[in-house]
Amino acid sequence: MIFTVAIDGPAAAGKGTISKAVARHFGFAHLDTGSLYRAVGVKGGDPIQAALSLTQADLDRDDLRSLAAGQLASKVAAIPDVRAALVEFQRSFARREGGAVLDGRDIGTVICPEAEVKLFVSASAEVRARRRHKEVGGDLADVLREVIERDQRDANRADAPMRMADDAVLIDTSEMSIEQAVAAAISAVTAAFPTR
Repeated sequence: MIFTVAIDGPAAAGKGTISKAVARHFGFAHLDTGSLYRAVGVKGGDPIQAALSLTQADLDRDDLRSLAAGQLASKVAAIPDVRAALVEFQRSFARREGGAVLDGRDIGTVICPEAEVKLFVSASAEVRARRRHKEVGGDLADVLREVIERDQRDANRADAPMRMADDAVLIDTSEMSIEQAVAAAISAVTAAFPTR
């Protein structure tokens, strides 16, 4: 059975947590596509060559969740040749047997426009900055500024900008607990899932 769940949204909205929970609930494989871009950014050197030569070791680095890695990811994701190098990997993963959940910025619009379920997970910039601040520390005002800058860069890039697919279900997690957000996502997937 091939069944793809595309989950998009800005940084720190909760899409990673939701994606993992949905994958676990349905027994699907999970891919955090942002980790691909984070790994390319952290790897350094020529970003296109880094994208073409990614290894599992690059994806297993323990510094991929840092604020710096997130900023690097956003910058290299704006390079069309980097995106092209990673698209086929993502598409192949998405259509694997047994079901797949992918989370990122352009899964439902560019990578998997044919996904059976599309979710767009969002929250206010202030809420997301507080969440990111809890995760990485630093000055809250700086974190908020970086969240807003990244949103603008991701939404305004020429190639595959972050936007909600026309047929996506919006889940605004600003006022939701993790459990409520996960339940909303599972409900949306269940509605489209053929055997559950």
